[in-house]
Amino acid sequence: MFGDMLGNMEEKQAEMKKKLAEMSVNSESGDGAVKITANANREITNISIDSEKLDLSDLEQLEDLMMVAINRALELAAEKEAEESQSLIKDMLPPGLDGLSGMFG
Repeated sequence: MFGDMLGNMEEKQAEMKKKLAEMSVNSESGDGAVKITANANREITNISIDSEKLDLSDLEQLEDLMMVAINRALELAAEKEAEESQSLIKDMLPPGLDGLSGMFG
């Protein structure tokens, strides 16, 4: 019984990881000077820098803007991941026990 559940859980986790890779979140800083795209697996998938909105000779400013945008994107990705994890746990619980899913979040 538990072997089946664990095997099913591994399969569900693999499915969830694939689904998270397809979900995209976007963040920006410096009024759009730096834009970051990440997936819900917390992987950065794109970085865009608008050189017209920045002084590229000020590397400290660019680094700060990138750090802010990346951290925001990763925070949004973590929120998406948590939502999907809650959904996965809820779907795996037997009928009538779905109220327990709140214990895991």
